[in-house]
Amino acid sequence: MKQVRYSESWERRRLKFIADVKTSNVDKHVHEDEIPVRLCNYTDVYYNRVIKDDMELSAGSVTLHELNRFGLRRGQVLMTKDSESWDDIAVPAYVSQDMPEVVCGYHLAMVEPLDDELDGEFFCWAAQTDTINDHYKLEARGVTRFGLGHYALKNVEIGFPSQDRQRAINAFLRKKTAEIDDLIAKKRGLLGLLAEKRSALITRAVTKGLDPTAPTKPSGIDWLGDIPAHWEARRLRFIGRAQNGINIGGEFFGKGYPFVSYSDVFKNFELPQEVTGLVESSDADRNRYAVRSGDIFFTRTSETIEEIGMSSVCLKAIPGATFAGFLIRVRPYPNILLPEFSKFYFRNTSLRAFLVKEMNLVTRASLSQTLLGNIPVLIPPREDQERIAAYINENLAALNDVASNIESAIERLTEYRAAIITKAVTGELEVT
Repeated sequence: MKQVRYSESWERRRLKFIADVKTSNVDKHVHEDEIPVRLCNYTDVYYNRVIKDDMELSAGSVTLHELNRFGLRRGQVLMTKDSESWDDIAVPAYVSQDMPEVVCGYHLAMVEPLDDELDGEFFCWAAQTDTINDHYKLEARGVTRFGLGHYALKNVEIGFPSQDRQRAINAFLRKKTAEIDDLIAKKRGLLGLLAEKRSALITRAVTKGLDPTAPTKPSGIDWLGDIPAHWEARRLRFIGRAQNGINIGGEFFGKGYPFVSYSDVFKNFELPQEVTGLVESSDADRNRYAVRSGDIFFTRTSETIEEIGMSSVCLKAIPGATFAGFLIRVRPYPNILLPEFSKFYFRNTSLRAFLVKEMNLVTRASLSQTLLGNIPVLIPPREDQERIAAYINENLAALNDVASNIESAIERLTEYRAAIITKAVTGELEVT
């Protein structure tokens, strides 16, 4: 854990001596015999550094005791105390106004500074520094899920100056971080524009080709419109065979043979050559659920429609690998689709929009082989597929270089933001 040096004139005390620290047990259930309230839940804290009354919050109900104990008041700090990942532990958010009808929900801790010593907003800034945040991460207990106990929450040490100086630091950091956040937001906006440009580039190339003067013909599909006259259009079921993934108990995972997971497909246009998943599969499994060059994998099930039907293509066989039951593999018949073309075609935005429109969401979205088989597939001649793949790869490389530079700038700004906060709340940076 990183050590910090507070200004020698600052007082240093454990949090329990200068704040009331408590953990909420208010769940999301609504009971008719309780007081109706709005709940500030885990995600409300995780994604917002300031909790305000105009936020959209879920409905809940509490007893009078819970309302008095966990109602939100200006100056409090809410913190995430449970998570599946250490990175999500002890994320703070400042309560900027009194909200008596809003209650702190489950999986959160509430820190309420005592009068005349610690300012809540100052503590929220301090809780974002590596020193305090690392303390909480190290104190979190668990194996597959981590949680902060009451003792760990209360016993972190914090340095602080007078309240007047704390408020001056608050004002400085509000202004400075707002400037940095504005720069970051603009750069993220540029990344969004680049992503749109990448999508448009891919969709145009795989549905219209590279020659704008080429003769065209109606595709017979409304959302595709006209296509080059020398291209074919077939349904996916006529160009390959579909197969759902392996269905096996959880006790078989973690060792054995390579295993292609849902995230391997969801996150990548092409499958990584080295996957991290392992499963104890049989010879029959490895034959039936093999991963070969040219195979196209689709995400089959999710809680949201937008994550269904995301594709990834295997460019090089993964020996001994099988694939997850939440995936569908389509193995094209020989000499129809070039894998380098497939990896772009099945990710084009027009096709994604078609799938989203066709999906029906109940409690969990699921892609059937029947619906997948109805996907329209454009099949240019092989030489066109080769040229299109090369064109997209070349242009994406240039766009990706620009995006990489922007991402590096965002990373530097984020580090600068964290450094400014640390220097201000430790007294290294003089704030008047």
